[in-house]
Amino acid sequence: MNTISPAVALARQDQFGRRIAARLDAGAAGLPHDISERLRAARMQALAHRQAALQSVHSVSASGGQATLGGDEQVSFWQRLASALPLIVLAAGLVTIHVVQNERRASEVAEVDAALLTDDLPPAAYADPGFVQFLKSGR
Repeated sequence: MNTISPAVALARQDQFGRRIAARLDAGAAGLPHDISERLRAARMQALAHRQAALQSVHSVSASGGQATLGGDEQVSFWQRLASALPLIVLAAGLVTIHVVQNERRASEVAEVDAALLTDDLPPAAYADPGFVQFLKSGR
């Protein structure tokens, strides 16, 4: 990939613009006055646009390419707390979800155990392979 610096690109654009301007000046000598005035106005607009582009490039290069979001000011305790608060809330939410799911699982297992123990059938019957086959057959 070819990359050139903005300064080199501007220099090349300026050189190209000078060559175009020289050719246009040579060809504009024989044009009527109204056309030459329109060309002059268009050139002035192009130069104004070019000056605006140059100023924006110079302002970007003057900053040194550094992005400073907070400047040099010190960050207070409350600002740090406010920036860490979403992470704290997320962690608390995840812990809460984990605890609730564990309680539900324990409750479901306790219900199954209670049903097994209060049933008329002894728990040893559930370990019998013949009884499991009987349950699967649906009889």
